[in-house]
This record gives sequence, C-alpha cells and structure tokens, in this order.
Amino acid sequence: MTEDSRGRSERAYRLIREAIVDGEFEPGARLVEQRIGEMFDLSRTPVREALRALAADGLVTIERNRGAVVATMSEADIRDVYELRARLESLAAELAAERMDADGIGALDQAIAEFDRGIALLRDPSVPHPQGLELITTANNAFHQMIVEGSGHRRLSALLVHTVDIPLVHQVFRHQSPEQRERSNLFHRMIRDAIAAHEPQRAGALMVEHIMQGRDALLALQAEPSESHAS
Repeated sequence: MTEDSRGRSERAYRLIREAIVDGEFEPGARLVEQRIGEMFDLSRTPVREALRALAADGLVTIERNRGAVVATMSEADIRDVYELRARLESLAAELAAERMDADGIGALDQAIAEFDRGIALLRDPSVPHPQGLELITTANNAFHQMIVEGSGHRRLSALLVHTVDIPLVHQVFRHQSPEQRERSNLFHRMIRDAIAAHEPQRAGALMVEHIMQGRDALLALQAEPSESHAS
C-alpha cells in the first residue's frame, strides 16, 4: 500500500468511526460502500479497507447477504465487555497509584476540568448540544487513557483499545442527566485523589464502581425502548 492510499484509508476509517460514535450510523444500520464514498468524497477501496479495520475493532460486523453493518450489542455482550473493562482499568488505576508522576496527575486534573467545561456548555442554551457532548466524551477518554499510560503497563493500552466501546460510552453521555454527568466526574475526582495519594486498592475499587455505573446506565438505556413498546 502506498503512502497516499494509506492516507485515504486512514481518513475513511476516521470519518466512518466518527459517524458511528456520533450516532449518525445507528447500531444495525447497513454501511453501503458506494453511499459512504459519496457522503465523504471517497472511492470504494479506502472505504472497504476502513470497514475491515472497523470490523477488527468490533465496531462493524460483516454479514452474509447484508455486507457491513454497525455492530449491535446484546445485554450479555455489554455485561461481558464492562466486566472485562472494569478488571483491566482497575488494574491500571492500581498501578497508576504506584507509578504516576506529577505530570500525569496534572493531566488528570486537566481532563476533569475539561469535563466540567463540557457540563457547563450543555447547560448553556446558546451553545449547540453536540459541542458540549463532544467535549465531555473527549475529556472522559483522556482521563481514562492517562490512567492507562500512567500505569506503565505497555500491554494494557492495546487490550483496552478493543474493550472500551467508544460509541457505547458516547451513547451513555448523550442520554445522561446533568446530575449523572456530574456524578461521573465526581468519580474521576475521587479516583484522581486516590492515585495522587498512592492508594492503589482505593483507586482500583473506585474505578470498578465507576465502570459498573456506566454499565448499569447503558443497560437501563437499552431497556427503555422495549419497556415503552410493551406499555
């Protein structure tokens, strides 16, 4: 693959992934190569390569007779993913409490502050809703990624790339109440304080509780359509 074609494939990957994360392509939706190519001004080859890469990430599934579709997750899938994520990220938090330096703590503080700024933007009626939501999602990702980096465990980051389902996280934030978003960032503060105080057990336990609250919020969100349909 030439450098130019690699660049087109990477651009296609980024644009399609962003569309999935933003909810533009809903779970279960077909991803038609020609239509996506027209949408993003791309040829079919980089789109096809991007869809294969997204399938490897678990964001897309390739189905017989349907082609590529946005991946959906059952309740069991969500429980499995979040249990694995909780175990991995709690280990990262424990190690970060032993190894993270002052610069790392400063980066956590910055992510927490950005999360707060996103909450404030969502309360401002003059600001488009996606702007605050994007800031919250980015700050949340930065916070968790900094803990993984601060753990000093090289393999954890690679494992979590395939465990943290970014569209699911984005979906949770999109439907959270202001109080739920503030509680999420409160957990960030408590985890940060435990890491800064070099308390690995507390940092790990708080991370597990934080991740499981996200799981419960997502399960409740998934249950809403079926409950409303049944009523």
